[in-house]
Parts: sequence; C-alpha cells; structure tokens
Amino acid sequence: MDLVERAQNGESEAFGRLYDHYADTVYRYIYYRVGSRATAEDLTSETFLRALRRIGTFTWQGRDFGAWLVTIARNLVADHFKSSRFRLEVTTGEMLDSNECERSPEDSVLESLSNAALLEAVRRLNPQQQECVTLRFLQGLSVAETARIMGKNEGAIKTLQYRAVRTLARLLPPDAR
Repeated sequence: MDLVERAQNGESEAFGRLYDHYADTVYRYIYYRVGSRATAEDLTSETFLRALRRIGTFTWQGRDFGAWLVTIARNLVADHFKSSRFRLEVTTGEMLDSNECERSPEDSVLESLSNAALLEAVRRLNPQQQECVTLRFLQGLSVAETARIMGKNEGAIKTLQYRAVRTLARLLPPDAR
C-alpha cells in the first residue's frame, strides 16, 4: 500500500518495485491466455505502461493492486484477440534463452505433449471457464480475487470452476489426467 501511494506521488523507484513484484504474475496471466512469449512480453509491457499512466486513478476499494493490474491485462488480451492484427500474426518457434540449458529430447517431448494436451483442453473451454481456470490455477489467485477480476460473486466463481474442472476431465486424454 505504501509503495502504491509513493508511486502515485511520482516516485519512480516505488513504481519500479511494484513492477518487480507483479511483473511475473501479469506475464504468466497473459502468456497462458495468448500462448506466445513475444506477445505476452509486449502485452505485459503495455499493461505496466497503462498502469503508470493511470496510477493516480487507483483506489483501495477492497482491491489488491495486483488484481488491478490483472484487470488491465485482461482488457488488453481481449483487445488483442479482437484486433485484426491477431488474425494476421504468424508465430515463429521459440528460441532458447542464453541462460536456459537444453534438456534431453525425451523429456522435452513428454513435457511438451503434457502441456500441449492441457492447453488444448483449456482452449476448448468456454471463454469464462478459460479465464477462471487461468486465474485460479495458473495464477494461483483466490476465489475472492478471481471474483473481483471477473466481476462475479464468489459462488459464481466456485460453480464456474467446478464446471470447468469437470469439463477438463472429460476433454483430457486418459493418460494425461
């Protein structure tokens, strides 16, 4: 809370510390929604740029600063999918970062198949179920935080989550459950 207030008063170091604290959370949320590292990095940067521009409008109405950032990211992801640019994008293979070490081909294939099956199953959920699963399980947000971000009550989120998990169980191949 202190960092946010200092950032609202124009202290750039405070905003930098907020960025350090929340950047991974925002990036992971976006990445699991768009599935592209480059797009996720771009939208994460745009999220923090918009947050910096609008930090003066943030108020503590029972909302965590991280939830406010995820709401900005959510709107950017929605805009991204609505834009014609998204439909024209051609993605290229991801390159290894210089600090990543290469695993054995067998491990890479097994992990890739498991992740691909799960992501494919999540993408087959309806948009609200996708968002609920992403926020709850990939971001690790609580039911209350997820409800605030999605603009629903906690009971609705619990029901949405239950239905999403049951649908995922049906969609996943038996060996991936």
